[in-house]
Amino acid sequence: MASSRWCREAFHQARGGGVAVHKAGHGYALLSERTGAPLARLTPTGEADTVQVPWWNGARWGAAGPFGIATTPLDQALDYIASTPLFWIND
Repeated sequence: MASSRWCREAFHQARGGGVAVHKAGHGYALLSERTGAPLARLTPTGEADTVQVPWWNGARWGAAGPFGIATTPLDQALDYIASTPLFWIND
């Protein structure tokens, strides 16, 4: 799994900054630096650099859509979070 510094740099590039990364349980939580609101989690699956990407619905972590929690390589997960407005509604 990438370091939190690498994740933060990727988001600063994709979103113009403003994302904090914190170790949380078995993965990483991405939080808005502006509001402190949770945006997403990155939970390693144990298969190469593949992660699960749940979003914060205001009460708990869950699927960002009707097809379950996204599972994708880390670089694609960061692009997915950065480009999907749903992750940013609590920001």
